[in-house]
Parts: sequence; structure tokens; C-alpha cells
Amino acid sequence: MDREVLFAQTLEQVRRQAKEQGNCIGEEQVREAFTALGLNETQFQMIFDYLAKHRIGIGTPADPEEILTKEEKDYLQIYREELAALPRYSAGETEVLTCAAMAGDGLAARKLVQVYLEDVAEVAQLYVGQGVALEDLIGEGNVALTLGTGLLGSLNTPREAPGMLMRGVMDAMEAYIRENADNGKLDQKIADKVNRVAKKARILAEEMRRKVTPEELAQESGMTIQSILEAIRLSGNQIEDIAYAEDSL
Repeated sequence: MDREVLFAQTLEQVRRQAKEQGNCIGEEQVREAFTALGLNETQFQMIFDYLAKHRIGIGTPADPEEILTKEEKDYLQIYREELAALPRYSAGETEVLTCAAMAGDGLAARKLVQVYLEDVAEVAQLYVGQGVALEDLIGEGNVALTLGTGLLGSLNTPREAPGMLMRGVMDAMEAYIRENADNGKLDQKIADKVNRVAKKARILAEEMRRKVTPEELAQESGMTIQSILEAIRLSGNQIEDIAYAEDSL
């Protein structure tokens, strides 16, 4: 395997392990994970700095609420107040509910969701600052939790349930972050396309001292008429240096 690929995969594994441990990982755990790469101290320090920048504590958990905005803190407070009104279950009651859910009891599975809602909120804080709202992270996590309680029949013992459910929650949140990151890249590509056409249209319009048609712009710029019309459409027909009839696009 390529060294750079192995490094990236190992770093992602370390980040995932840290989140599963409450956003904390030991220095020795990090060093052991990268053993195969034979890193020096300078390289390890760069890794520790990277983890700290992503609010992962080395040896000591980072405070997940440190970077929350006022709006996020307010939302979390209201959300927790709502959770406080839900029934509370003891450890023994939770185990009974888990066993029943494993046996296919739908009511027990729904009650089990209530047991772990606060945990979902805690996990969501670990992913704040990655371009998505805390409220959306909690929403995605709750959906994954609900789905997960219906899949407990695959477990051997009820003790495995918390780990399985929280892994599903984390997977859902990470998938949501990736999806939004992809959407952000797509939005940037769209903006770049519109800006590129607008810039060329402005230059040509200044030369011709009038607005230009899409056909003229295609002829003079070397861009295809299809790409120009697509940019016009994406801009909502707002590229000011282009003259066109809206009903013909």
C-alpha cells in the first residue's frame, strides 16, 4: 500500500477511535497506530497538533462545549430540557428493554430509543465545527438510533447494544458531514462556472460596448454554447453583461 494512503487511513482510524472514547485518545495509542510507518518525533508532533486542532484530547478529553456558538448552546439547553421530561430507566430496566428489543419487541425498542437520546446529543458535540448544524447532527443521530434499536436481534448479549447503537449514530453523522461537504464542493463548482462566464461576458461587453449574446460569447471565448446557457440558468438569468430572451433559454 502507498505510504501516503496508509498514513491517511491510519489517521482516520485514530480520529474514529478517539471519538469512540469520548473525543480522547492516549499518546501511546497514537504511537502504536502509526508503528508501521516509522515516524519521527517531529511527525508525531504534527499529528498531535492536528488532533488538537480537531478538538481531540491527548490523554485528557477536550471540552466539547468550548466551541459551541451561543445559538448551539441555547438549542442544546432547550433540547436537554425536553429530554428531562422523558421517562428515566435504571440500568436493570435498560437491560430488560434491550433483551426484549433483541427478541423483536417493538415497544421495547421505542422505549430504548429514549434511553440513548442524551448520548446522541453528546456524540453530536464531537462533530461540531465541520460545516453542519448541531441540530441536524442530532437529528441524523436520532434517526440512526431509532433504526438501530430495530436491529438488535443480531447481537449475542445486551451488553453489545450501546456500542452498536453509538457506532451507528457516529456513522450517520459522519455520512451527513461527508454529504454536505460534497454539496459544498458542488456549490463551489457551480459558482466557479457562473463566475467564469460572467467574467468573459464582461470583458467582451466592454470591448463591444454593449451586452453580448450567448452565441457571440461562445464564438469569441471558445466556450460551448451549452456551457454558457447552463451558467445563465444556474445564475437565475442574472449575468448582467449577457443579452438574451428568457423564453428562448
